Formats: sequence, structure tokens, C-alpha cells
Amino acid sequence: MRSRRLLILAALVASVPFTSDAAETPPRVFLLGGSTLAESRPPSLIRGWGQAFGAHFTAPGLVRNHAAGGRSSKSFIDQGRWAAVVAELRAGDWVIAQFGGGNDAKREDPARYTDPATTYRDNLRRIVAETRARGAHPILATMGAIRAWDAQGRFVSLPTPWVEATRAVAGELAVPLLDLRARTEELEASLGPAGSVALHLHLPPGKHPGHPQGAQDDTHYSELGAARVATLAADEIRRLHLPLARWLAPHASSSARPPGSQR
Repeated sequence: MRSRRLLILAALVASVPFTSDAAETPPRVFLLGGSTLAESRPPSLIRGWGQAFGAHFTAPGLVRNHAAGGRSSKSFIDQGRWAAVVAELRAGDWVIAQFGGGNDAKREDPARYTDPATTYRDNLRRIVAETRARGAHPILATMGAIRAWDAQGRFVSLPTPWVEATRAVAGELAVPLLDLRARTEELEASLGPAGSVALHLHLPPGKHPGHPQGAQDDTHYSELGAARVATLAADEIRRLHLPLARWLAPHASSSARPPGSQR
């Protein structure tokens, strides 16, 4: 009788799902940058790729988008936005910093301008060092390409010293680099002059209340453009074999082309 009771007890224990208090907590992913990464507010049709990035992860709420329009690496730090992220970081989290666009280049605005050879690099070094001090993992990302074509229909690469500085700091400090400048240049060129329009905000006057004067914006993204760049960022994480890739959802192809694109 005793052995029978033991068998019944063993069967009951085996039928209970195993749970562990040590189950791994998913990391958070903090995004730092300006408007090409930031969440937009209606009625604007501009979209930052950070808005679409969360859809690439298996668990909801992992992406914390702290990017804000108009911020350079200097103003993001000086306004206390970086300090707010640092206070929230915990060991195992990830920080993706994308600076070095038009805001860092605004020489006429001392509140935002950074020298790509000195102050800009120092700002990135600070972000990397303070991320690591919290036990989190830094990632640097280059700014995406600006849509530009010459009269012969050839894509024009517009490199800037801030992009090169981002690459240099990533190499210097052994930080993973999402080279979105290179990847978006490939994307723009593959779509052709007509197809690449769909990645950006192009509207005739009076078409939308959020842009009554229309738009001919070859820097910021449309909803489609933001989604495509978010996919490129996820692809870069996979390409680098970062541990963060284990939290990415099954791969979604980035090969879809908008209407009118060239093959």
C-alpha cells in the first residue's frame, strides 16, 4: 500500500509544470537619438525607425525609445535625457545610440553642435562607459543615408565626419556597430530614384493637415521607411551574432520593394 501511494505521489509531481524562480528576465533595449529614431506625434506623418523596432522582438515592451526630435549627442546629455536612461538601466540591458546627424552638425547652434574629432567622440565614449558601468551593453549606430540622386540617376553617397567618427569610436572601444549608413545607402540605391521616394516624406501642399505646406523631406522617414530601417537594424543585430538576437522574432524579409522601384 505504501509503495502504491508513493507511485501516485510521483505521478502527481511529474504532472505539475516545472517553473523556475531563476527564469531569465528579458533585457530592455534603450534607444538614444534624434527624430529619425524617435516616436512621432500626430498629426505629423514623420516616423522614426524606433517606432517599428519593438515589433521585431518576441516579448512586448522590451524597447524603450528615449530618442527625441532635434537632439544631438550634446543636447541629449545636457538636457538630462541620458541621465534618466542611466538611472533606469540594469545589468543585462542594451543601449543603442544613434547620433551624428544634422543636429550634431548645427555649427550655428552651440547648444547642439559637436566637433566630430573631439566633443562628439567624447559624448559617445561617455555613453559607452556609463552604460558598461551599469552592467549593460552599448551599441553604436551610424545615421541613415540621405536620399540623393544625380542627374544621371545615380545614387549619391553623402558621407559626413560624424558617421566616420561613430565608426572610429566603435572600433576604439570594441563596441558593436549597426552600420545603418551603409545598409540604408544600399537600400536607397536598390530602389532607384522613384522607388526611394516612398521611404521618405514627400507630400504635395494641402494633402495632409499635419503638413499643410507639403513636404520634400529626404532625411526623415515615412511609415514604410521607418519599418524598412527597423528591419535593417534587426538584421545588423543578427549579422553581428549579438546575444540580443535571441530575443528577436523570427526573421522577416527586408526584400519587399515599394511600387515603382527599380530592380
